[in-house]
This record gives sequence, C-alpha cells and structure tokens, in this order.
Amino acid sequence: MSNYIPDRNDAIKLFKEYNKSESLLKHALSVEGVMRYMARKNSEDEDKWGVIGLIHDLDYEMYPEIHCTKTEEILKKNNWPEEYIRAVMSHGWNIVTNVEPLSKLEKTLYAMDELTGLVTTSALVRPSKSVMDMQVKSVKKKWKDKRFAAGVNRDVIERGAEMLGVEIPELINDCIMGMREVAEEIGLFGGEI
Repeated sequence: MSNYIPDRNDAIKLFKEYNKSESLLKHALSVEGVMRYMARKNSEDEDKWGVIGLIHDLDYEMYPEIHCTKTEEILKKNNWPEEYIRAVMSHGWNIVTNVEPLSKLEKTLYAMDELTGLVTTSALVRPSKSVMDMQVKSVKKKWKDKRFAAGVNRDVIERGAEMLGVEIPELINDCIMGMREVAEEIGLFGGEI
C-alpha cells in the first residue's frame, strides 16, 4: 500500500498526458475550481477535493467508450489512493459506473461536473462572455430550455442536489462562485470585475 498523495502538479501532468483538448482542460480546471470552493465552504481538504476535480475526466479524450474504467486503471498504475479513485469513479454513477457517490466529496463532484458545463455555456452566450457577472437567474432561465446545452444531463444535477440536500439555485450559485475563482484560467473572465 502506497502512502503517495498526489498534488495539483501531479494531476495536471497526468491529465495532459492523456488529453490534448483545450476545452477538456478548461472543463477540468472549472471542476477543480468549484471543488476547491466547495471544500472550503464545507471545511474539507481543498487540495484533495481540487485534485480529484481536476483528474475526474482523465480518460475521456482517449477512451470515451470506457470512460471512468480506464481512469481507474491509470490511477491504480500510478499508485493513487483508493479514496481518490473511488471518488473519480463515482462521478459516472448510473451512466458508466455502478459506484454510487456516498461521501460529501463524491456527491459534490457528481452534481458539479455536469453543472459546470451548463454554467460555461450560459456564460459564453452572454455579451461579456464571463462568469464574473453571471447571476443564478440567468443559468436557471437556460436550464428550462432543454435544447440549450443539450449535452448537459440535468437529471444528474438534480440527483446530485438532492443527495447534497440543497436546492438547485444554491448549487448553481456555488458553481458560479467556484468558477469565478478560476475565470481567467478557463477563459471566462471577460472584461468584468
């Protein structure tokens, strides 16, 4: 059993080994930002939550047909802790894995992964192209249009909110606040402050 605890640099290096897509990297950074924000909000380990958020889609570009399964294999090969691997696997629950999110970390990753996609798409259609001036009501308005960001699984977000015991508007607000912290890195800073 290894005592290895991966840090952000380890996660970025490994992620870039398997992903070349700028949009996937921005998604990973978005989820990392939100997970770090949520860890602080819940008095949890910000580095652990952030690293798991960053690495969650490790295999998606090269192995989309076996998403999560290949990540599990890669992380085990790289001696990642079982808790980290389980958390990553749980974000694909009832989609590509049968690993149910149980911990607060896992439930948060499960809910926020999809939601970052909706918030990103909502920001990109704004005149500012920014999350810095994004309001919950703007995302809620887009939520109702199933054709908008059609690839975002709203059922997953709803299940995640229910698991966390929060209402959708609170979840959206938390997602926006977390993404604001990495807005420059993910290209959603715009000109607003």
